[in-house]
Amino acid sequence: MPEAFVLFKTEPRSEREVYLRLVNDDSIVEVHALYGEFDLLARVHAEDSSTLSKMLMQDFRRISGVRETQTMIAVDY
Repeated sequence: MPEAFVLFKTEPRSEREVYLRLVNDDSIVEVHALYGEFDLLARVHAEDSSTLSKMLMQDFRRISGVRETQTMIAVDY
C-alpha cells in the first residue's frame, strides 16, 4: 500500500478550511498544522500507485484554498 507525506501551502486565512477538508478524507491517515514555510502536513495511504497519483495530481490540488503542495513518497528498504 503506497504511502506519502504531503506538505501544503494555503491561501492566507484558509488553513482551517483546508485542514478540515483533509481530516474528513478517508485516504488521509493524519493531518498536522505547522509553523514555517508550509501550513499543513498530511500522511496519505492509497490502494495502489495509480490511486495515489490521482489524489496527488488532481484531488489535493483542487481543494479550495490550497496554493502549493510538495509530496514525499515513502519507500521500503
